[in-house]
Amino acid sequence: MHDVVVIGLGPVGSLLTLLLAKQGLSVAVIERDEKVYTLPRAVNLDGEIVRALQPWKLAEPIDALLQKNRPGERAGFANSKREWLFGQTMRDSGACGWQPMNFFDQPEVEQFLRDQALSADNVTPFIGFEASQVSQSQDDVTLTATRAANASEKSVPQTVTGHFLVACDGASSAVRRSLEINWVDLGYDQDWLVVDIETLPGHTLDHSTVQVCDPKRLSTYVCTKDPYRRWEFRLNEGETWEEMLTPQKVASLIAPWTPPDTYTVRRKAVYQFHAAIAQAWQKARIFIAGDAAHQSPPFLGQGMNSGMRDAINLAWKLPLVIRGVSQPALLETYESERKAHAHDLVDWAVSIGNLMSHLAEVEAAETLGESAPAKPKALERSGYGQGRETPSLKSGVLMTHQVSDEGITGTPYYQPVIRYQNQTQRLDELLGPGFALVLPEPMLLSETALAIMAKLKIQLVCAADFEIVRGRLSSERNAVLIRPDRYVFGHTDVHTDIDTLLFALCRKLCLSDL
Repeated sequence: MHDVVVIGLGPVGSLLTLLLAKQGLSVAVIERDEKVYTLPRAVNLDGEIVRALQPWKLAEPIDALLQKNRPGERAGFANSKREWLFGQTMRDSGACGWQPMNFFDQPEVEQFLRDQALSADNVTPFIGFEASQVSQSQDDVTLTATRAANASEKSVPQTVTGHFLVACDGASSAVRRSLEINWVDLGYDQDWLVVDIETLPGHTLDHSTVQVCDPKRLSTYVCTKDPYRRWEFRLNEGETWEEMLTPQKVASLIAPWTPPDTYTVRRKAVYQFHAAIAQAWQKARIFIAGDAAHQSPPFLGQGMNSGMRDAINLAWKLPLVIRGVSQPALLETYESERKAHAHDLVDWAVSIGNLMSHLAEVEAAETLGESAPAKPKALERSGYGQGRETPSLKSGVLMTHQVSDEGITGTPYYQPVIRYQNQTQRLDELLGPGFALVLPEPMLLSETALAIMAKLKIQLVCAADFEIVRGRLSSERNAVLIRPDRYVFGHTDVHTDIDTLLFALCRKLCLSDL
């Protein structure tokens, strides 16, 4: 009997397996493909995801695989002549203490995560296997692992059992379909050609990421990790997938950007970009995560990151339930927290796609001397640098009455670089891997508070004990209670003292002996 069975060893499944194994849980992982897919798909990794690996001494190694900001790098919108309209310059640090946006080559990063996950003694791999006959009882989940048709070896089917199962098996998830969970369509279905290249000497490509709002064809150019680049070209009415994939068509689309002898094509494929959220993310002991739970157009670069946030969320809640600290009801907060957050990001990505269409319509009207269409109110803040912020959590294991657009509750706690005991380090080195309570100054805690902190292994940190070298704290005046995923549970204020904060955490965690 395993603690958790994970289906799918892509980036989301690998991260979940790794985080669960680091906390001592036994994990069985089932993956059809024996090797990591060799071509790129996702291109952006958030600093929030890098931070999740920090307690396990893996943030620095994965950060070394990521492309750092290059001079003049920015992301924004341009007209048909590729003249800059608006956007923002890339930042080299963010709230989580790591570069907020990191371009990477997915096969390289995915291989790193897979290797780390499979190196743990408490992980049982079924590589080259497919899962079937998934069923669950009141106490466990059982499935049959059968050698995949493309596997290099053959073997008899094996029965795999776990207390819980997490399906990270992609947009066509067999587990989601077996649970009869349908999609909620969020209103974006368009065909796009995606072309990945490797640059050669003499190329004329810069370091910007640009949404080109050309009335003749919408397109996106992404400066990914050197020496790679990506384009996405929307298909126009009447164009077929077959004609878009011809070498001549691909070359003609790239020709305005760089000469034909300055690159080689790594991948070309036509996809239908979707925007959808699964109706349910949990059925008793089975969960879905990643692309199995949400699909997004790529304009925001948050599809894979949202899936990895799913993994991080489950990775701190499952151990509490499996070890009997919390009741299973805690796991119901996975869907309530992650579904709304992912929905907000998918909606934002759709808005960017719609904003591109709107800007193209404005240029077309101006070219004809006609009145430009009014910008829909929903698009006013949708562009990069136009004021829309990454969404916060709004429900679940939070002091929900403190959640607001201006508040810190439900947002990642800022991680500055600090100097502590003559050592310069990031703040999370003091916070540890679990819950943490950060005090603005030394104060006497009640015996009840100390007992709760001991039970939940809450790390106590006092801001007066360290000096901030770079960055800032989320709050300098209030005590802040931080979850293992580094989201702020809540903070003290005129109505909330530390005891109140800790009692609320106990209730939200559904403690078994509360």
